[in-house]
Amino acid sequence: MAKIDELFNILIDRHGSDLHLTAGQPPKVRVHGRIEALDLPPLTIVDMMEYMMEVCEPVRWRRFLDVGDLDFAYSLVDRARFRANYFQHLNGLGAVFRIIPTEIVPLADLGMPLAVERFVDLRNGLVLMTGPTGSGKSTTLAAIIDLINSEQCKHILTIEEPIEFVHPVKKSVIVQREVGIDVRSFADGLRIAPRQDIDVILVGEMRDLETISLAVSAAERGLLVFGTLHTNSAAKTIDRIIDVFPVEQRDAIRAMLAQSLKGVCTQTLCKTADGKGRRAAVELLVSTPALSNIIREGKTSKINNIIQTGADLGMQLMDDSIARLHESGLIDGKEAYLKAFDKERFQQ
Repeated sequence: MAKIDELFNILIDRHGSDLHLTAGQPPKVRVHGRIEALDLPPLTIVDMMEYMMEVCEPVRWRRFLDVGDLDFAYSLVDRARFRANYFQHLNGLGAVFRIIPTEIVPLADLGMPLAVERFVDLRNGLVLMTGPTGSGKSTTLAAIIDLINSEQCKHILTIEEPIEFVHPVKKSVIVQREVGIDVRSFADGLRIAPRQDIDVILVGEMRDLETISLAVSAAERGLLVFGTLHTNSAAKTIDRIIDVFPVEQRDAIRAMLAQSLKGVCTQTLCKTADGKGRRAAVELLVSTPALSNIIREGKTSKINNIIQTGADLGMQLMDDSIARLHESGLIDGKEAYLKAFDKERFQQ
């Protein structure tokens, strides 16, 4: 057993989400959103080298030393998988390990709006899962892919950096490719996909113009594409995609997005009132003819109006979702106030 596994076991036993290792500080864990220091001495450079090298393959370690940053996944036997990020900083080396549960939580158990489950039955189009880092995007997407895998006979491709949830063989053919190991980039994986008779694609992160362009094009050609962005609302998500493109291409991408976008699900995690967990607040936008017209005309400021009038389709604004969590007693008023956009609504 690796020495670092002792720290992973502490993280799991405390029901934490992340392990932080930084030279000059004791190991720390994040539990229900709060970082706590372990009762251990500060880590030395030697400690950091030992912890980091024992779970990292030599070829990856050399890449880390060359580049100064590295992402990969590590498995602790059958207890859990971890998404690791190594980095260099002013005082030496650092690492953050985020726990990835070995079992995929069913979509029905995540507290998502029922409209999210309808994305599973789409034949084509683009569905975007957005939110800040650590908001549960990967967990929700894993549940969506698992539901497709369980109920439909599809050819599913995931392109991730690193691979987080490992999907077992069920009804579908599922291929998981890791950026930097199985494919050079998200864009390369998307570029090759049309030759592989793919039905569904999961793009782990749509971070640049080429990846976004290829994802939208794949959706327009008849594939069902799920992707992630680090935005905190549906309107900002659409603006982010369009703003990535040069000015002279924006009319064309608006037209493509108006045709292909099927939905945007934005998440943020709120601490529960009992302090023992977190619940997702969700903003949901679903494609309608009115939405297509708004995107095509560049009037994204009207998207919140679309959501407010689309409750019968399952649409909801983030603040409305937060209000429901508060009214049901799942989160307290302070947490609602901190996570809300409209502070005045929750100030009392």
